Amino acid sequence: MIELDTEQQAARTWFESLRDRICAAFEAIERDAGSDARFDYLSWDRADPDGSPGGGGVRGVMKGKVFEKVGVNVSTVGGRFEGDFAKTIHGAAEDPRFFATGISLVAHMANPHVPAVHMNTRFLATTKRWFGGGADLNPPIPYDVDTADFHARLKMACDAHDPAHYPRFRQWADDYFYIPHRGVHRGVGGIFYDHLEGDFESGFAFTRDVGEAFLDVYPQIVRRRMNSEWTDADRTRQLAWRGRYAEFNLVYDRGTLFGLKTGGNVDAILMSLPPMASWE
Repeated sequence: MIELDTEQQAARTWFESLRDRICAAFEAIERDAGSDARFDYLSWDRADPDGSPGGGGVRGVMKGKVFEKVGVNVSTVGGRFEGDFAKTIHGAAEDPRFFATGISLVAHMANPHVPAVHMNTRFLATTKRWFGGGADLNPPIPYDVDTADFHARLKMACDAHDPAHYPRFRQWADDYFYIPHRGVHRGVGGIFYDHLEGDFESGFAFTRDVGEAFLDVYPQIVRRRMNSEWTDADRTRQLAWRGRYAEFNLVYDRGTLFGLKTGGNVDAILMSLPPMASWE
């Protein structure tokens, strides 16, 4: 077990409480669809290369009638970055010791009309301390109203803190969630932010509001689409789109690399991959 200071413990407690409420909301959707699916949780421990305790986390996965596969992970880890990887992390080149706690969520949906989604928020500490994260919507079959509602709710969260946040973080998401070798974006965007440092309380408050925004808007979108009729052609389109999603996460996603480089749980790290995908 790693020792946490007051800020680290506050962040950890929040991410775990957000996990509990998101999972409860998703299970409620399954109940309403006539399914008894629930999250299965598996805890894991991490050790530093020298064998000292390095924290751990809990991987939660549910496979149901609405959510074909959804994973909600929380982790709290600490230790030392190995080798040159420290030079790629904000504030770690001077001192490789680090702490990280956060929540990561990816949902792949059974109905092609229901958009898949990603959400991640985190608190990291090296020689600097900062928050990062965001959320982006990934529909195989986009609907303008879903995209508008998702962005409007994230904009509301941003505007409560700084009117400059939303345009900046929306553009950041568009730039980040892009697949260069395909020349396409991963989805219809959202927000992405990183290295939000300075006053802990203001960064923490913003990060909490991003989590609340996601919990508010995404279940509404799921319920709007989950009973839509779909065809074999819709499913084919969904599976091909999932292939693009897998390509991004395996080739470009920084979170995947961070987890693997810091000795995280491999199953939790690769939780983002869809249960089925196709390539033509």
